[in-house]
Amino acid sequence: MEHQLKKNKNWIKDLFKACWGVLNFTRSAILNILFLIVVVLVIGAIAASGEQPIIVEANSVLKLNLVGEVVEEKTYIDPYSEFMADAMGNNNDSPEVLLTDILASIKSAANDNRINALLLDVSRLRGTGLSKLQEIGHALKQFKQISDKPILVYGDYYSQTQYYLAAHADEIILHPMGAVAIDGFGRYRMYLKSALEKLKVNTHIFRVGTYKSAVEPFLRDDMSEAAKTANQQWLGDLWSEYKSDVSTARQFEQSNFDEQLTGLLAKLKNVNGDLAQFALANSWVDKLMTHQEFEQYVDNQWLNQKNKTINFNDYLSVTSQQFNPIELDKIGIVVAKGTIYNGTRTPGDIGGDSTAKLLKQAREDDQIKAIVLRVDSPGGSAFASEVIRNEIEAIKQAGKPIIVSMSSMAASGGYWISASTDEIWASTTTITGSIGIFGMLTTFEDTLTTLGVTTDGVGTTEMAGFSPTRALNPAMGQVIQTAIEHGYDQFIGLVAQERNMSKSEVDNIAQGRVWSGKKAFELGLVDKLGFYQDAIESAADHAGLSDYQVTVVKKQLTPYQVFINDLFATYAPQITVNKNNSPMMDVFNSIMKETKTWAQLNDPVGMYLYCYECDIN
Repeated sequence: MEHQLKKNKNWIKDLFKACWGVLNFTRSAILNILFLIVVVLVIGAIAASGEQPIIVEANSVLKLNLVGEVVEEKTYIDPYSEFMADAMGNNNDSPEVLLTDILASIKSAANDNRINALLLDVSRLRGTGLSKLQEIGHALKQFKQISDKPILVYGDYYSQTQYYLAAHADEIILHPMGAVAIDGFGRYRMYLKSALEKLKVNTHIFRVGTYKSAVEPFLRDDMSEAAKTANQQWLGDLWSEYKSDVSTARQFEQSNFDEQLTGLLAKLKNVNGDLAQFALANSWVDKLMTHQEFEQYVDNQWLNQKNKTINFNDYLSVTSQQFNPIELDKIGIVVAKGTIYNGTRTPGDIGGDSTAKLLKQAREDDQIKAIVLRVDSPGGSAFASEVIRNEIEAIKQAGKPIIVSMSSMAASGGYWISASTDEIWASTTTITGSIGIFGMLTTFEDTLTTLGVTTDGVGTTEMAGFSPTRALNPAMGQVIQTAIEHGYDQFIGLVAQERNMSKSEVDNIAQGRVWSGKKAFELGLVDKLGFYQDAIESAADHAGLSDYQVTVVKKQLTPYQVFINDLFATYAPQITVNKNNSPMMDVFNSIMKETKTWAQLNDPVGMYLYCYECDIN
């Protein structure tokens, strides 16, 4: 018996030794693999540093190949995660390109004697706000006016977004099997009221504003008449601008746009249903060519064996290295792009604390004499919006001018953070306003009861035990509604004070209603209409600057973070594809996007300044 116990102990001891050996080997193997990866990266970085520098040769053609969505600020992606994803073959299918990079490249090319033409490639350009397209279109017009250099564009297919930029080319060429799809602007949403009732989910909505329709999908199975009226107006303003810009660029009448299916069908029948011939016959394009014909056309008409093409990223890397050795006063740019959340967020979203910290960084930088806050946001947390606005007040008290430049949208919370600045600039097609507030709670007591789950207990007050598993006490609902009404009163009071209006005047144009930038200017909600550069020049005027540098204020990284970013940036994946999802996947992605947005909203008291209507891409 004793021998058997000893034998068992030895067996257990051997098992532990074996397990420890496996763990020790695994740990060593992982560390060695990581070490090898770092060594490979370092060697690769050294090798890459020895590559031939990019040179812009004489008689070059700039290929402006735009991939992904045009944004004010790129969404942050951890460099290590990006590297590993690329190593596993999972390329980013949501690429982004900075608006400022595009504008800088076009401006540089116009004044660059080495560039004698611009070849526009919009085949992989994704849905982008109209105001951003207008900024790029304006830059393309200036390119032609300043330099008298031609612009050519070729595509297999042109979406409405892609065609807006293509229209600014001297010549538009389409594949013989291609098409031009211009279908106007619309705002259609999925409504959940009946689905929630079937699931026995109780949704409690608290809002102020006839037009604050962000929460309508939880209350209705269709769009309210008030929402239809408001949406139709600002969508109509954007559509009118689109038609005006494109028809002017293409030099044809606005009647060329088809707005009724009967008219479109009649024209299509005249060309036997050939979509490419339809585009050619209606002056949407100038020529039809296959890929091979287009390559030969470019070689014969543009390159003539003397010219060489340089793509957008390469040209940008060369021109961005240029700098002014003279240290000048600065205009600081703080970008507020995305939904506004409480706390700290990475670029691509707005964090109340993190964005306020950037503004504070600009306030405390003695070289920065004025600040431009570039807003591209539908809003979000009311509390976080106020945290950002508080820092704007501190900037004004410090004596530095701060100007807002509204991008594609600056609505609800996006307008709140803009209201207290010295001056508000907007594009005619900026989506703004939406001055309203709401709160929402969902409780699942009926759903759980169906499953045989109930909640019960005791508390020292009627407020104790507030939970989504219990029915909402009507008195508590009144408490929340009262707080929401106070928030709305704060909002219109803020706007009234900053815009020199009475609260009743603001209330008449508020109520959660969305406006185009053009209409907002007429109503007194913005000061000036213009582009990004106009706002920068205005900031310089407010600060009394004639010579200045423009600098983007970013989070200050530690030396270690800079090293890691630079190390992995050497191997940043080059986006060469743009995945096209099936219609069913588009629907699924849309649902997931909406769900993610609602799930992440984190205002500490559940009050939101959010314009759900603003996303029309």
